[in-house]
Amino acid sequence: MTPEMAQGAVQFLSHSIENEAKTTAKVLAAVPAGQEEYRPHEKSMAALELCWHTASTEVWFFNCIADGAFGPGGKMPENIKTAADVLAFYNEEHPKALARVRAMDAAACAKVIDFFGFMNVPAVVYLNLAANHAIHHRGQLSVYLRPMGVKVPGIYGPSGDEPMPMPAEAK
Repeated sequence: MTPEMAQGAVQFLSHSIENEAKTTAKVLAAVPAGQEEYRPHEKSMAALELCWHTASTEVWFFNCIADGAFGPGGKMPENIKTAADVLAFYNEEHPKALARVRAMDAAACAKVIDFFGFMNVPAVVYLNLAANHAIHHRGQLSVYLRPMGVKVPGIYGPSGDEPMPMPAEAK
């Protein structure tokens, strides 16, 4: 992949990621206060842990991609107590981190980056991995919602709780 191709892929993927972030925010916003410790199974993360993992890892990925190197992620800060706190973090930090990736020059987009000895691929590949990771964990979190007693938002279309809006002419 040429640097120019990598930069084009970054620009293309970043628009999709921006749209996915709106859906992730919608799912985070649906997690009710008072259910932070809910987990569907003993092996599952608690709801707040899953919210934090989903939101913070995406931001971490973008910042590491922009830095050209992966380093350790951070623990959940003490001030994060609810999903609303995670959502506020996500709404503030996600756009800034994604903007850093979008601002990368062509050479940086194509630069091969080591991922803890597990793989060495161009930076642009990690952007796709970050998106897939976020979508995966958002899906897990959406499954927590109904047992927590709240409505499940539509993600790629309607849900049982959020019907598809109909155009006025179809009604």
